[in-house]
Amino acid sequence: MSLNARSFGRYKQWIWLIALGVLSDCKNPPDSRKIYDTPTSGTIHISVDESFKPVIDSQIKVFESSYPEAKIIAHYKSEADCLKDLTNDSIRMVIITKPLTRDEEKFLKDTLGFTPQQEQLAYDAISVIVNNQSKDTIFDMSEIRSLLKGTSGYPYKVVMDGLNSTSTVRFVKDSVIKGQSFGSNVVAATSSVGVIDYVAANRDAIGFVGVNWIGDENDSTRLSFDGKVKVASLECETCRPIAYTKPYQANIGLKRYPMVRSLYGIVKENYRGLGSGFVNFLIYERGQLIFRKAYLWPGRVGLTIRKASINENE
Repeated sequence: MSLNARSFGRYKQWIWLIALGVLSDCKNPPDSRKIYDTPTSGTIHISVDESFKPVIDSQIKVFESSYPEAKIIAHYKSEADCLKDLTNDSIRMVIITKPLTRDEEKFLKDTLGFTPQQEQLAYDAISVIVNNQSKDTIFDMSEIRSLLKGTSGYPYKVVMDGLNSTSTVRFVKDSVIKGQSFGSNVVAATSSVGVIDYVAANRDAIGFVGVNWIGDENDSTRLSFDGKVKVASLECETCRPIAYTKPYQANIGLKRYPMVRSLYGIVKENYRGLGSGFVNFLIYERGQLIFRKAYLWPGRVGLTIRKASINENE
């Protein structure tokens, strides 16, 4: 009996330490963030290029109605700020108009410990809008370049959704004027809504804005736009004979419209969480149909193009 008592006394302190360790683990499980979301439940924050607010709001609404236990909180920002959020621990996903470069992928792998998943979601067009009283609704791309550089004979004030860090500005600088500077006639609004409102109120203004901001939700054919402003026709530089096109979906899909860009979803997860669930929703049928309804060309689901007669000069 005395030997058993001494043995119990010797190991009593270790029994209590083990018990305390188990209780501590129950209160603070390792990597506890991983147990709080699944592909269809939980709460996450995402950063989204402001140019796509209407369509992403629609996507989130349908996703959350399908999965009531899921909550996606979107923060709409400039593209540059979205890129910065790739290293922000609280942001699980970003939606922008450029894929990650190899250098960016390497940096994120070194920073996060894994390479983020990226998926092409859709194709978008940058629309050129003019006041409803304007007589100028057809432009060559050379005229668009001159307007942006301030060397055009047109008396227009060009309105962008910013001057430095937005995706629209980046695309126009990189792909339209090839790195040259904007003219003094180019001014900045605070948002895409600001561009539309300014052009609608000023006859001498011409604006650049994503096509999903000006689509007519009541038009199932996707061949008309919101009547607040006019949408200009631009020269199709690959068409023979020469043609002028509006940012209709067929023109976006066939690259007949000259200012087309891609939309990407980049997910910062190394497990199957809510970010992965949302991006999968976006690339499959329902998400792709919502992009179609928003005047974008779906990036992952094929659509049938049928011949039709459209007078794009009206």
